[in-house]
Amino acid sequence: MNINLLSGIFEFPFMQRAFIAGIILAALLSLLGVFVVLKKMAFFADGIAHASLAGVAAGIIFSSDPLLWALSAAVLFSIVIFFLEQKQSLSADTSIGIIFSFGMALGVFLISLKPGYQSELVSFLFGNILAIRRADIGLIGILSGLIILYVIKNLRSLTLLCLDKESAYLAGVKSDRMLLILNIILAVAVVLGIRIMGVILVSALLVIPVATAKIFSKSFIALLIMSIFFGEAAVISGLIISFSKDIPAGPAIVLSGTLLFASISLVFNILAGRRRVKE
Repeated sequence: MNINLLSGIFEFPFMQRAFIAGIILAALLSLLGVFVVLKKMAFFADGIAHASLAGVAAGIIFSSDPLLWALSAAVLFSIVIFFLEQKQSLSADTSIGIIFSFGMALGVFLISLKPGYQSELVSFLFGNILAIRRADIGLIGILSGLIILYVIKNLRSLTLLCLDKESAYLAGVKSDRMLLILNIILAVAVVLGIRIMGVILVSALLVIPVATAKIFSKSFIALLIMSIFFGEAAVISGLIISFSKDIPAGPAIVLSGTLLFASISLVFNILAGRRRVKE
């Protein structure tokens, strides 16, 4: 790694903020990604990310902070999805599809009420490291810290819930309440990640690090640790590539994570093949 490049990156305040936010969000999203993969909630995360566009549009319309509006919309939609599943006996995919479509349509409708080019909306769609403010870092740090502490405190219960809801209930876990909380904290984490990754790509940071870690993790704790490690590697390398090649941060992070997954998967398969030949 070019030392001059690294020192040059950190000369810019916006890159300092991007790295701080990116490192926090990589840990948060990679940690929650383990439960997303176990519970098969990737579509939920993607649906919430797109539905939160309604909140972003509302923030722009009312000249308020779009991030706070997006957080509010995401939490509301996550609760609605939960109750549609529980009270209306709809499948998860159907519930998420309804909210996904409604949120996107409402967002497009609201933004059409304000003429002209909306740069803030574009930054939420595709991510923008220039958009990270000190206030955003404070909000990201506080909410991420609270979510991570909750996950650590309830690690066993969340794991049981994601592996088998009935077993979790028999073990004394209040499954419905914990699932609602998981929906809410995942919605919050997704919206926080939108600042760097954008609506379109944020769910990738929930899935790719976990998929990479699953290749060789032998235990659940190892899966958690390695998922966070690969999430951090994807974000840090992606931000460096974004700065050096002048490309958007979101795509750079996803490409870095995907290449890391492909490389490790290839090496692991080659080594596994050689072991089988020797046997």
